[in-house]
Amino acid sequence: MTLSPVVRRLLRFTALAYILVLVVVPVGLILWRTFAPGIGAFVTSISTPAAISALNLSLLVVAIVVPLNVLFGVPTALVLARNKFRGKSALQAVIDLPFAVSPVVVGVALILLWGSAGLFGFVENNLGLKIIFGFPGIVLASIFVTVPFVIREVEPVLHEIGTDQEEAAATLGSTWWQTFWRITLPSIRWGLTYGIVLTIARTLGEFGAVIMVSSNLPGVSQTLTLLVADRYNRGTADSVYGAYAISTLLMAVAVVVLVAQVLLDKRRAKAEQS
Repeated sequence: MTLSPVVRRLLRFTALAYILVLVVVPVGLILWRTFAPGIGAFVTSISTPAAISALNLSLLVVAIVVPLNVLFGVPTALVLARNKFRGKSALQAVIDLPFAVSPVVVGVALILLWGSAGLFGFVENNLGLKIIFGFPGIVLASIFVTVPFVIREVEPVLHEIGTDQEEAAATLGSTWWQTFWRITLPSIRWGLTYGIVLTIARTLGEFGAVIMVSSNLPGVSQTLTLLVADRYNRGTADSVYGAYAISTLLMAVAVVVLVAQVLLDKRRAKAEQS
């Protein structure tokens, strides 16, 4: 179907207006309110002990979540791509569950599971290991909401490359580890890297699940997103400005992630063409 020039311009204008109203204007307002008092005020706001602690905590969660997702995500993708078994569809649905379930529901489920009165409450009551309203709860919530990214980025690549090279390596006497390290891993590196980038972005930006399982104490258990909400809810001029400043910091991280995604897409396209 060929559209007339007038219709094409109208659709283009509508799309641009939609993006302008929903994305550009809100982001622009935050940036304007952040930098209106000057760069010095922004630097001061993100250099407070609470902000530094929130940044350190967020980065620590990322440093734990990403390796765990890679460690368990790659084998899961291999199982799904290389095997047919009963219950495979159910496993696929479970992996995609974080896409469909509200993060707040995830937090409630973790409380029912790991809270002091939950199914695994003995971990806190008898062993003294505090999961909910402690750092482990934040990690568990972040892992749950980021589980699909590595799997869903690696599995299609495994389907695409097939098993010919792996079978050839096996006939030449390679062990499963040698085959994985020298054949499989180099073949999936771009999909794996893309999944890692998405995992980092989601972990840093997660709010709903984390706020349910965190004690939200400044300087102790506040991630960057929780700090933004806490500062804004205080309602004072200084605290609201602090929320703008931390939001700008998070947006800067998001921009870095987007740039990384674009570069990875280009590298992956070049690798597929070669």
